[in-house]
Amino acid sequence: MIIGLTGGIGSGKSTVARAFETLGAASVDADDVAREIVLPGEPALLAIKNRFGDQVIHQDGTLNRAALRAIIFKDPEQRRWLESVTHPKIRERLLQHLAQLKTQGAPYVLLVSPLLFESGQNALVNRAVVVDVPQALQLSRTQQRDGVSESQVHAILAAQLSREQRLAQADDVIDNSGDHRSMMEQVVRLDQRYRQLLND
Repeated sequence: MIIGLTGGIGSGKSTVARAFETLGAASVDADDVAREIVLPGEPALLAIKNRFGDQVIHQDGTLNRAALRAIIFKDPEQRRWLESVTHPKIRERLLQHLAQLKTQGAPYVLLVSPLLFESGQNALVNRAVVVDVPQALQLSRTQQRDGVSESQVHAILAAQLSREQRLAQADDVIDNSGDHRSMMEQVVRLDQRYRQLLND
């Protein structure tokens, strides 16, 4: 069984994924895969360089993510182009990782993806869990973690589904606005439910 795990920026998806892993779940993170497909030598990086030039490439040949982010969140057309190049490659690589993980004996696999619904990756999962926090908390957590401006966080939020749209598509919801213990209790309950579904 594949469980999609998603949530807006700063909602704590990675923390929740690690909590599931402590209970025996395996996981693949679409953000990690997105970084993988733009490593030096990858076709996606070459396409990005050809479109945006050296301004988005560090001296060592790696992608300058901050420079690229500044461009694509100002211009929806450029963001759509980038997604048209990267999303198919991410999906292909995700399928490879998921196939490998299925053979490793975990009771279920998490597909952790900030754009689970937006990218159509929800078609790959049996259930979708949304990690939910109020927008004010997303803002403060993201600014603290990434050192980005409030306007940039708003631009990223605008590129993702609204909180209401995401919740409407969820099979399960984890409220991550409380403390670690509260989150862990919810994870344990869902873990038990998923194991039960596998046995039914």
